[in-house]
Amino acid sequence: MIRKIIRIDAEKCNGCGLCAGACHEGAIGLVDGKAKLTREDYCDGLGDCLPACPTVAITFEERDAPAYDAEAVRKSIAAQRHTPSELKNWPVQIKLVPVTAPKFAGADLLIAADCAAFANGEFHARFLRGRVLLIGCPKLDGVDYGEKLTEILTRNDVKSVTVVRMEVPCCGGIEYAAQTAVENSGKTIAFEVVTLTTEGDVLEVR
Repeated sequence: MIRKIIRIDAEKCNGCGLCAGACHEGAIGLVDGKAKLTREDYCDGLGDCLPACPTVAITFEERDAPAYDAEAVRKSIAAQRHTPSELKNWPVQIKLVPVTAPKFAGADLLIAADCAAFANGEFHARFLRGRVLLIGCPKLDGVDYGEKLTEILTRNDVKSVTVVRMEVPCCGGIEYAAQTAVENSGKTIAFEVVTLTTEGDVLEVR
């Protein structure tokens, strides 16, 4: 049937995942670091995801698409109350992970402050899904992660690095270490920083 449905411009998408969190029906997911309409029959065409996109990558279009399946959405939402963890790797502490591992091959790397997953209730769905996780707190660990992260990026084929940090000043250490590692790796690696407020809301994406 011809109906209104969203369109995501992959060129404009920065992979922040904010649209996936804004889509109450679960129609959007992150695939290879980009937002994608994974279930057309879950998209109601109302566009709650549009204002959440910081790069204006989402628009409406009218085209042939499956009808919106409200019953399937209801069942999916009910099932999500028991959604399993999106964590696919272990260990996750930066100081404990080996510098080379199969999980890093072609990976989208998520480097997160320890507090981030507790502050943001949608951390798994919004940030962790499809990514390899490394966590740390420079203040508590009392170390500079820059050298180890540089070695990880240098010795592995990492596609992208996303840093999720809190707005507090001490989180600047993990952002600085990740940015330094990308620069010192000598590679062209997509890099993004998401800053959360202490209430868990997204304050800034850059």
